[in-house]
Amino acid sequence: MTDTGDFAALFTPFTLAGKRLRNRIAHASMTTLSTPEGKVTEREIRYHANRAKGGAAMTVTEPLGMMRHQARLPRVQVWRQDDPDALKRLAEAVEGEDCRLIGQIQDAGRGRHFPGRNPEAIGASALPDDLSWTVPRALSAVEIRGMIAEIAESAAYLKQCGFSGVEISGGHGHLFHQFLSPHSNRREDAYGGDWDGRVRIVAELVAALRDACGVDFIVGLKLPGDDGVAGSVGPAEAAEIADRLTAARNVDYVCFAGGAHARTLEMHTPDRHGPTMPYMHFIKELQASLHGVPLMALGRITDPAEADGILARGEAQLIGMGRTLLADPAWPDKARSGRTWDIRYCLSCNTCWGTIVQQQQPVACVNNPRVALADEVDFVPKPATSLKRIVVVGAGLAGLEAAWTAAARGHDVTVFGASDEVGGKARLRERLPGGETVSSIYDYQVVAAERAGADLRLGRRATAEDIIALQPDRVVLATGSRMIPPDWLPETARAESWILDLRAALPDILRIETQQPGAAVLYDTDHTEATYAAAEALAARFARTVIVTPRDAIATDVQMVTRQGILRRMAEHRIETLTLVEPRWSDGITEGRLEVVNIYNGDVTVIEELSLLTYATPRVADDALAAPLRAAGIDVVPVGDARAPQELLFATASGHAAGMAD
Repeated sequence: MTDTGDFAALFTPFTLAGKRLRNRIAHASMTTLSTPEGKVTEREIRYHANRAKGGAAMTVTEPLGMMRHQARLPRVQVWRQDDPDALKRLAEAVEGEDCRLIGQIQDAGRGRHFPGRNPEAIGASALPDDLSWTVPRALSAVEIRGMIAEIAESAAYLKQCGFSGVEISGGHGHLFHQFLSPHSNRREDAYGGDWDGRVRIVAELVAALRDACGVDFIVGLKLPGDDGVAGSVGPAEAAEIADRLTAARNVDYVCFAGGAHARTLEMHTPDRHGPTMPYMHFIKELQASLHGVPLMALGRITDPAEADGILARGEAQLIGMGRTLLADPAWPDKARSGRTWDIRYCLSCNTCWGTIVQQQQPVACVNNPRVALADEVDFVPKPATSLKRIVVVGAGLAGLEAAWTAAARGHDVTVFGASDEVGGKARLRERLPGGETVSSIYDYQVVAAERAGADLRLGRRATAEDIIALQPDRVVLATGSRMIPPDWLPETARAESWILDLRAALPDILRIETQQPGAAVLYDTDHTEATYAAAEALAARFARTVIVTPRDAIATDVQMVTRQGILRRMAEHRIETLTLVEPRWSDGITEGRLEVVNIYNGDVTVIEELSLLTYATPRVADDALAAPLRAAGIDVVPVGDARAPQELLFATASGHAAGMAD
């Protein structure tokens, strides 16, 4: 095998603005929330340096503060020019690994996906944001020219600090996109009116960057390829924009993205419910509008063979990956050396988006518990200082993560799994719509555990006596959780077990091969993504599917980009939703008739021809083994749902922490 493995196109060098790229792989811009005080932090340096160490040829930062009006945002405030040493350390850490460092230029404009409205918003026109209904102040022509001058000055400062270039973010519904779009730009001055007017702000910005930074400075351009908004920018309009902005050939690369600050925000970070590489159908067509300017493909490209194929077919010249390199910064080096089996793949679950936007925390990843740590790249656990006998009870994601890391550190690890298969509840999620990528988590973990010498004992539900007999120094309890029966379900019905919780009911449901008559009713107080994937599975098997919840809406516990997809699919599958109601237990249920009662006014709605009633509710830790084990003097460490029932991110993070603990 050659040094480039099977992916020769992916690892062919390239040149931008006279600067050599060692391969075709770029880390696309992702917000990391690593700079809350507006200054470069060690975490930010490590994040980008790690992607460089892992083999990326170029990395684009999260949006930088390039203009004075951005002073309050938690991004590096370049325009102040008050911390050159930190910017130089960032540049040296990345460029020193033979990776080009690119700063992103972006302003959200009227766009907002947080609750509330932004009184400081600016925009092309005084038209409301499609999500928050924020109405911006329309920028004057004088303000636009002043903003361009500020950006150019900041970019020149980045060049002085060692950056190789900048990227203008003109997609995703942000400010420059708002100028480019006929939907959001209703101006009648020089910066609106027709295509030449709408592209003027970006064209003038590119020219200013060239004047300030010279031709040996990379200037990249991200444009909307299809924002999904009626009357805005689809592929035909994107071609008009691209043609005008690349005719002068004064930009070094172009990439196209999807979505906007609208119901199409979900297109911004395409998830596992859609196809891989969903932008490629318009990306490859738009190449003809670029006047020979290199094209960067992006959008859910996760596999080396996919990336190499795009390049080999001439559909693009560069590959941009954000979430993929978040999940595994060593993805390039592993692909180059033929170690694709060792890649921790991106799930396209958008948990990362949820951490930075919904939780306002630094970016995190289900498949990478070591984001931005010093040893993140191609992580190998360091040997333990004191070897222990460790028993892991549970072979789900939390247990397997603890098992492989502990075994790799040299501990004597035994894993008990009640099922004949690893994966726990994640294996069930894998069988539901959008679940195919979940298996990559436990596929990696079980191979790593076996390679490290862990003893996997599957198909055996361990008792306290079984565990104590092994005389462990520590027990990692990864026994999961169980759903709490709702109050409206009487004890007699629970005892008879004919109304099961969703997790217990799904194995039989998934075996149904022909559509069943009647209604499947799902009582939902769980509000997690998996519940609605299960609702899709019900809709494929029952004539009618109804979600019943006492809350005022569904999917309230998931991040916005995921929630948008859920709401769209519920509508497309004609899944009914009844909110602010609770089922009422009555004899009618046994006769195929369910009454649901409004929690405020008592109004009754009847669901006829009931075929299935199941529930998804908050969970309680299944930790019955903890007390007898602790009574026997054993150190017990609960992880995952056995510690606190949450989502996949907590499972892998808590399992990893347990495996790494001394």
